[in-house]
Amino acid sequence: MKEAVAAQQFRVNDSSLTTRVFCGLVALALLSLAVTIAGKWLGERIAMGGHTDDTTIHAVVMGDNLLAVPANMIRFEQARRNGDADRLDLYVRYPAMEGYSRATRDAFNHTDASDSILFLGFSEQIMSRDMSGRFAPIYSSLIASPGKSGPAGVTFHEFSENSGYLGEMLAVAERPGRDPFVARCLTGAAAEKSLAPCERDILVGDRLSLTYRFPQRFLGEWRALDAAVENLAASMLGTSAAQSR
Repeated sequence: MKEAVAAQQFRVNDSSLTTRVFCGLVALALLSLAVTIAGKWLGERIAMGGHTDDTTIHAVVMGDNLLAVPANMIRFEQARRNGDADRLDLYVRYPAMEGYSRATRDAFNHTDASDSILFLGFSEQIMSRDMSGRFAPIYSSLIASPGKSGPAGVTFHEFSENSGYLGEMLAVAERPGRDPFVARCLTGAAAEKSLAPCERDILVGDRLSLTYRFPQRFLGEWRALDAAVENLAASMLGTSAAQSR
C-alpha cells in the first residue's frame, strides 16, 4: 500500500516537473524569439542611421503653402509627419533629385567619393529678395572686383574685411534678362571640412524661402543645378517651374 502511494506521488511530482520544464522551455523559446526580432529591428534602425527608405508622402503646411514631400527626402525623423511646420529640412541625391534608398545609402552616409547630396531647407520668407535679388543692392558693395574666373562663367569674389562674411567668397554668374546666379561658398579649412560648402536661396511658392547647400564642384553646372532645385520645389508645391520664378 505504501509502495502504491509512493508510486502515485512520484508520478504526480514527475508530471508537475515535466510541466514546469516544458513551460520553461516555451518561455525561453519565446524570449529568444523576442530578442531575435528586437535585435533585428534595432539592427536595422542602427544600420539606417536615422534615414528611411519609406516613400510615403507627407502633407506639410507652411504658411499658405501645402508641400507634398516623400518621407525619404525629409532629413530628420521627427519631421516625417503631416501637419504644420515652421521649417522643413530635406536632402536629395543630385542629379537624380531622389531621396534615400538602400541602393543610394553610401551617398547619403558619405562613404563614397561622389559628394552628390544636396541639403535643402524650406522656411517662411523673411527677406524681400532672394540671394540673386540681393546682389545689386547688397552684395555688390561688399565684394572686391574684379573677381577670379571660375567654371561655366562663374566669377569668384572675395568679401571685404568689414562685410561680415569673412571666410566666404561670392560666386556670381550672369543670366541674361534675370538677376545673376549668386551663391556664397566657404573657403579654406572650413570648406574642406564641409560636405556642402556653398549655399544659395531662392523664393518659391507663396512667400517661402528655399535655401540649398551643395558641393562647390557643382558650380560647374550651376544652370542645371538651379533648375533641378526649382523643379523639385515646384513639384512639391504643385506648381510649374515657370510659375515659381
